Parts: sequence; C-alpha cells; structure tokens
Amino acid sequence: MSAQQTLDRSGVLISPAELASALGEEHLVVIDVTVAMSSPSYDGDYRAEPGAGQWRRQRIPGSVHVDLLTEFVDPRAPYHFGQPGPEAVRDGLTRLGVGAGTRIVLYDEGTMQWAARAWWMLRSAGAEAQVLDGGLAKWLGDGEAVERGEPTARPPRSGADRPLPERTGDHGLWADRQEVREISLGLRPGTLICALSAAHFAGTEPTRYTRRGHIPGSVNLPSRDLLGADRALLPAARVAELAAGALAGARSPVVIYCGGGISASLTALALTLGGRRDIKVYDGSLEEWTADLSLPVTTAPGASL
Repeated sequence: MSAQQTLDRSGVLISPAELASALGEEHLVVIDVTVAMSSPSYDGDYRAEPGAGQWRRQRIPGSVHVDLLTEFVDPRAPYHFGQPGPEAVRDGLTRLGVGAGTRIVLYDEGTMQWAARAWWMLRSAGAEAQVLDGGLAKWLGDGEAVERGEPTARPPRSGADRPLPERTGDHGLWADRQEVREISLGLRPGTLICALSAAHFAGTEPTRYTRRGHIPGSVNLPSRDLLGADRALLPAARVAELAAGALAGARSPVVIYCGGGISASLTALALTLGGRRDIKVYDGSLEEWTADLSLPVTTAPGASL
C-alpha cells in the first residue's frame, strides 16, 4: 500500500465490546443502515428492500434505523443510492439529532458494506463516524444484548441544538462516469478496481445490472475477501497482502467500483485505513455504466453475456 500515514484504525472501527460499554452515553447515536439485497435470479433482476424489518426483529439497544433507499440519497440520480452531496447529508444528520460533538456509530447486518457506504458519504461531507467492526453478526456472535420488537418512544436527541459546521465540496472522494471512461481508455492516469466477486468480474453469474462483466482496464479486489470469518475487517497487514496484486504499479487516483457503489465503499474503507489517500468511489458503478450501451464491458473468455 501507500507509504502515506495511516488513519487511526480505532478512530474508524469500533468493536462490539467497545460499543457495548459506550451505550447510554448522552451524545452517542448508533445508526443501523442495513439494506436487504436478494441475489439476482436473472440478468437485470434488481431487488433492494428496506432493512427496517430486520432492525425491528433485533437491533443494538437504543439504535435508530436509516433507510438508504430513501434517505441520504439523491432522488434525481438515474441509479440507486446516488450520493446526495454534503448539504443533504448534513441536513439528514440534523434530523437525526446529530450535532457538533455527537459520536456516530454506523452498523449493518454484518456485510459491513452498508456501514462503509454511509461512512464514506459522511466522510465526504466532513462528518466523522465509526463503523461497528463485524456489524450485527459479530455483535451477536460476541454475546452482546439486543432489543426486539417495536422501539419504545425516546426523548428527542440533544444534538440538534449544536449545529454541525458548514462544509462544502465532496473532498475528492467520488468519481463520475466521464473520469472512469477516460481512465479506462488511458486518456488520464488512474487505476480502476472492481470490488465485486471474481465470478461477477468474469461475467459468469447473473447480474442485477444491464450487462455482465467489468469495465475494461480494471482489476479485481473483492470486498468480501477483506473480511474474516467473524465478519470483522482483516488486519491491515493482511489487507495489504490481498491488495498487493491489484495495487501493483497503481497510478493515482485509485477508483473503486462495484454494482452500485456499496461494496466499493468497503474496499475504499479498507484501503484508506491502510494508508492510501488517493481513493475515489465511482458512485454510479456498473448500474450506470452497463446501462449506457456505448460503454464497453469485458468478460472472461467463454462467459455468456
């Protein structure tokens, strides 16, 4: 990885035990951002469902649920989960009672990709947050307590009376289709990394998107390979080993994509923790790219389209 200074891992990731000991703190907001995604039965079979039902069945005590299908998204984007820009993120946090000095912890059901996506969005808006390492799966595996059923009414969060600082710009954390196209064609420097599985990269499995395969010129680094058996993120040294091939001779910036910018965010989080400061996420990813039939996709030899 890069020789640049690494982020403080403990400032980004929080263990179940650490979060359990912090529950009840006045300025702590724990946010579940799970979205349910079914595996596609055929090409173009896109099914994303709110995770609120899972949250009601069992959740971290005192947590709230945010539906990333309808909140913290740009409704004008021609694809799912379009990032809404810093002002909209700031407004959404204010509605949750988040203000200056609020400690935010994000978690999902255990893939860590949804929490990583929310972390990347908040980071691009200048808001700091932590991600529960291993998500709810590790929380349960470690024997931590959960709430079930309809949540009880709670007093309003106190953070809204401490406004978040004004922030502008996206801090250079996003790439658009034009930038990715120019990198793919060799018209500008950069490295493209696909965070989907090897089978999706090769185009040998059904896809949610218009066409199978990957963007020409990209390399594969599946986000799921960066998690251990307990769903927690692998140690930085192990992530570096797994990423070495993809990053060999990498040219800056490193642009990560997947199907819809979700798995890519987990890979972005892992590489950022390892020291890279040139990471971008292609927000539209393959959902946008494959829908434009003028843009090429590549599959493994023999893969059916």
